[in-house]
Amino acid sequence: MRTLFAVVAAAALAGGAWYVASHFEIEGLERLRFTPREANTTGNVTALRAPSRNDETLRIASFNIQVFGESKVNDPKVMGYLAEIVRQFDVVAIQEVRARNQDVVARLVDVVNATGRQYDFVLGPRLGRTHSQEQYAFLYDSATLEVDRSELYVVNDPDDLLHREPFVAWFRVRGPAPELAFTFTLVNVHVDPDLVDHEIDVLADVFTSVRNDGRGEDDVILLGDVNANDHRFGRLGDLPGMAWAISGLPTNTRGDAQYDNLFFDQRATDEFTGLTGAFDFLREFNLSLDDALRVSDHLPVWAEFSIYEGGRPGRVAALPTP
Repeated sequence: MRTLFAVVAAAALAGGAWYVASHFEIEGLERLRFTPREANTTGNVTALRAPSRNDETLRIASFNIQVFGESKVNDPKVMGYLAEIVRQFDVVAIQEVRARNQDVVARLVDVVNATGRQYDFVLGPRLGRTHSQEQYAFLYDSATLEVDRSELYVVNDPDDLLHREPFVAWFRVRGPAPELAFTFTLVNVHVDPDLVDHEIDVLADVFTSVRNDGRGEDDVILLGDVNANDHRFGRLGDLPGMAWAISGLPTNTRGDAQYDNLFFDQRATDEFTGLTGAFDFLREFNLSLDDALRVSDHLPVWAEFSIYEGGRPGRVAALPTP
């Protein structure tokens, strides 16, 4: 198979509004679901509702908002639910931004920040082979994370192996001293549902090329809508050390299929705490199925990590064994 090489490409970027006030988080351990340990999985504790956490962890999430454009932005109820979902996490990789205007993500961030939060965003270019192109975005809490905007890029795909090339961003946790803070690369992906087996195999090359892109970052997390369950990860799942966050858990709103996940090399990313989940906003917000589907046909999926490089203060993770 021809390989992919990660190179820097121009991306349209913007900033969100800032506010300062108090905030709240949903707490509790309701509806915990435990999944069995399986080969190449994280052996995780998976929750439908995000449990409370301490100040030494952060939550990384992925959410396909399903045709996120003018109709959803102009629906106050949908925007309210989307904003509350985003507030549960420190950074959210968004798929399926589809709008003629470039302001839909900024408008969502404004709603998120209306309670006093300090979220910002980065937005990738329009991607896709057809006229119905999509953009990737990262929404992140700027009080807990910083992004290096000079390091944003789209994975180069000269042989057109992917319908939508992944969008890559590098983050560092705020709070700990820079040399102790967890740094990581996020690779935002959306697999074509008609080309699942082929594109998931190509994502193995994407993961490897991003990890070897010259920046020396060992903590690479590929996340998004892969349109496949944990029995269909092909060459991506077979990469040495590869783990995925979601196993045996539906990630769609109807609760009958698994599409979304987070992938990382468990040999390198020992900052992972073992806690993951799919945020079931239908039950969390007591919505009817029809109202929930107005928000999205996907649930956000997430995983928890230590804010310290290497998983605890003073310990720096070693590079993975070749």
